[in-house]
Amino acid sequence: MIHMASNNTNDNRMNERMEGFGAQRAGSMCNSMRKKGTHRKAALAVTAMVAAAMLALSGCGSGSSSDTSGASSASATADGGMVIGALLPLTGTISYLAPPEEAAIKLAVKDINAAGGVLGKDVTEVEADTSDGEHADQNTSAAQSVLAKHPSVVIGPAASGVVKNVYKSIVAEKIPVISMASTSMTLSGMDPYFFRTVAPDAVQGAVMGNLIAGDGVKKLAIACFNDEYGTGMRDVILEQLKDSGVEVVYGDKDAFDPAETNYASIASAVKNSGADATLVISYDQATPLIKALSSTGVDTHKLYLVDGNTVDYSNTYEPGLLEGSKGTIPGVHVDDAFLEALKGTGVKISDTTYAAETYDAVILAALAAEQGGDVSGETIQKNLASVSGADGGEKCDSFKACKALIKDKKKIQYSGKTGIGAFNKNNDPSSASIGIYEYDKDNVNVFQSMQSGDVPQS
Repeated sequence: MIHMASNNTNDNRMNERMEGFGAQRAGSMCNSMRKKGTHRKAALAVTAMVAAAMLALSGCGSGSSSDTSGASSASATADGGMVIGALLPLTGTISYLAPPEEAAIKLAVKDINAAGGVLGKDVTEVEADTSDGEHADQNTSAAQSVLAKHPSVVIGPAASGVVKNVYKSIVAEKIPVISMASTSMTLSGMDPYFFRTVAPDAVQGAVMGNLIAGDGVKKLAIACFNDEYGTGMRDVILEQLKDSGVEVVYGDKDAFDPAETNYASIASAVKNSGADATLVISYDQATPLIKALSSTGVDTHKLYLVDGNTVDYSNTYEPGLLEGSKGTIPGVHVDDAFLEALKGTGVKISDTTYAAETYDAVILAALAAEQGGDVSGETIQKNLASVSGADGGEKCDSFKACKALIKDKKKIQYSGKTGIGAFNKNNDPSSASIGIYEYDKDNVNVFQSMQSGDVPQS
């Protein structure tokens, strides 16, 4: 069953405009005091019945940390305080995600310490730049840099391909990895020490497939980049479109190089396919690709975008270019109080994508340590599912409130900023949210509705 909520007043549009998605990688802008669209998520649920998709980019193969023999990390500062490690995409094709993630980590640490810290000691954080999946050497060096600081937990990486490049070296030290943004289906249940606070692609893919079919699209072209995230998302959507009456006339097997710079041939192929709508699955490659589609005569009022490229294009294209096009973003809508708190960290944010997921990842790890009685990675791993509510418990919505319940020897269910359900057996959220957005005449993605439901398990 699908539950939907609409925002007909188009409140809380982020108005700090990005000067070209590829130039600043700033994503869509967030100033909730103006009445346009917000570039954040909204609660949703889908009972997704899609097969796990095989994804193709970087990968380290399968394997569980239970088969490794790495010794536990010291997992603490000199005074025994908990250390939060962060692997963020400060550079590369998804660097627009880093500011809200960085701000969320700082805010979570601030809130934890204001409530007395973890086990009576302040929490600290260290971070390193992983870049994206095209920079494997940097992925590895970033992970080693953070590991050298003996973290209790690692928050990130954001990209699925980067997760696969680095997770083994981290979990070998019995340190949990909690990704706030990696959505590849292949990560589900990958390792007992790998968790995520964002739903796998099955959920967003199901919503997108239903959206396309529900809009009456008859012939669909897909422009998808050859990336772990890209091809995986495409395959989930293709599965959802089966028997929907939508014919995929281009792109069901084709995928372009993420390093592509000339999109003329792709745009021509889309145009010649006779499609009446186009699905674009990419990161910031969407900026030149959409321009090429427009130049070729493709109808840019009938585009469908995903979370990798559903951003504010108001300073990128001429007014009206994207009006009527739609996009999806996982997660719930960020409220004004949380937005202002993020801004108060001193990190300059122009978008809030994955901020809530990042914040909750830190809080969950801290609560797991608090409940378990020490800050070791092993203790955190053993308690993460429990504090998320997998064993039931009293609901609480802040570190302070949950900590008080733990002190009273009560089971807890942390219900944080994301609206996700407790971790399931695959260490995925058991339920999740997807927001649907539509572009206005200023090329700003405006929140329209949300859906929420269970995350499928294999």
